[in-house]
Amino acid sequence: MFDLILPTLANFLVYYSYIIIGRVLLSWFPNIDWFSQPWATLSQLTDPYLNLFRRFIPPIGGLDISPIVALLLLQFVSGAVSSVA
Repeated sequence: MFDLILPTLANFLVYYSYIIIGRVLLSWFPNIDWFSQPWATLSQLTDPYLNLFRRFIPPIGGLDISPIVALLLLQFVSGAVSSVA
């Protein structure tokens, strides 16, 4: 059973990392309306995870570094799951 679950989880974590990177890159464009589709879906997928880190890591000089920490943790967990799988 773990032969199916762990590789699937590892792949999910990698794809979720790509989605977060896309979200961070798109946040550099101020003209994006995050309430219209497909941006609202992207925001709904990534913001719950990113908000966990935004609660504890305040912006430094107007720069939000919480996605960096969130991605590092996600990469660490992904690597751990991949090594077990």
